[in-house]
Amino acid sequence: MRMRKKRNLESRIEACGAVNLGWLQDYASEMRGENIPEIITSEKVFGNSNPIHLEIGCGKGQFAEEIAKRNPDINYIAVEQNVNVLVTAMERTRDSGTPNLKYLMGMAEYLEKVFEPGSVQCIYLNFSCPFPKNAYAKHRLTHQRFLDIYRNILAPGGVIYQKTDNAPFFEFSLNSYCDNGFRMRNITFDLHNSKIEGNIITEYEAKFSSMGFPIYYVEAFPQKN
Repeated sequence: MRMRKKRNLESRIEACGAVNLGWLQDYASEMRGENIPEIITSEKVFGNSNPIHLEIGCGKGQFAEEIAKRNPDINYIAVEQNVNVLVTAMERTRDSGTPNLKYLMGMAEYLEKVFEPGSVQCIYLNFSCPFPKNAYAKHRLTHQRFLDIYRNILAPGGVIYQKTDNAPFFEFSLNSYCDNGFRMRNITFDLHNSKIEGNIITEYEAKFSSMGFPIYYVEAFPQKN
């Protein structure tokens, strides 16, 4: 069932212009001949040369907002295709005045249109949709087609930080990293009872952890060619 569009959504998005980088161009808009979005750089978007970190699937933006506040010398860009949810994140950042966080609307398939090769220092995948049916495996954000995109836009030494509460999806991800030339470290099947420090708990994470579900975590990075 499709989510009903929130009231005044367009005007709310327009009011977040300072933190909104617009839409990623998808295949349909490309075929219509619409303009390709400008390449994103720290200099263009933030007016500095700080490194860029990217969250894919930011939801309501709690994680992005918190990590940006903790790390003012890093520029964060959060991506979300569900605009009903994303508008809440953009409004929070607009109202807080967090200067090193911006948002992109759209799907991860098109990230290479706006990020140059080697321009992103790290990628966060927090509680991505697991798409449990095998027929939809290609939509999982750790499928090969996405890992190829990440490999291209990640800088040398770049890393993917992944968290999920879904065991089959986590197993799929570990196998996908291994099969596609990514090394892994800090693999844990119970993040909250591990020795890994600095975890920022998302809204989704807090809910499922309180219900007794373990949180799975891994850091993955492409091997040098």
